[in-house]
Amino acid sequence: MSTSHHPQTDGQSERTIHTLEDMLRACILEDGGSWSHHLPLIEFSYNNTYHSSIGDKIILGPEIIQKTTLKINSIQDKMRTAQSRQKIYTDRRSRPLEFDEGDHVFLKVTPRLGLRGVFRTKKLSLRYIGPFQILRHVGSEAYQLALPPAM
Repeated sequence: MSTSHHPQTDGQSERTIHTLEDMLRACILEDGGSWSHHLPLIEFSYNNTYHSSIGDKIILGPEIIQKTTLKINSIQDKMRTAQSRQKIYTDRRSRPLEFDEGDHVFLKVTPRLGLRGVFRTKKLSLRYIGPFQILRHVGSEAYQLALPPAM
C-alpha cells in the first residue's frame, strides 16, 4: 500500500491489486475454501484474459480439464465484473480538463528534476508555481505558457 508521502506504486498497480482482491473475494464467497486454492487459477485467468477473436471452444477430454475450464470461465466473468467496478470508481473521481487561450493556470513542478535554488529540497518546496497565462494550444493535452525568462 502506498501513501502520499511514500509512493511505492502508481495508480494502475493499485487498481490491478483491487481487481485481483475482488476476484479472490468473489471466488471464496461462491466456492468457499482457502484463498491459496483459488489464487493460481485467478492468476492464470488474469494473465490470459478473454479475447473475442478466439471465440468459445468446447474442450472435450478428461473431467478435470472440463472442470478447470469451467472454473477459469467463471473467474474471467468475475474479473470482468471487478474491472468494471474499478472503472466506475476511477471515472467517478476523474474529470476532463480543457483550457482556452488566455486562461491562467498553475504549473506543477517536481523537485527531482535537479533544479537549483528554491527547488533544492523536497520537504518544503512548492508543488505548483504560477499562475501563468496560456498562449496557445499545442497538442491534445499540451499548452504553451508565458513563462518568465529565468525558466
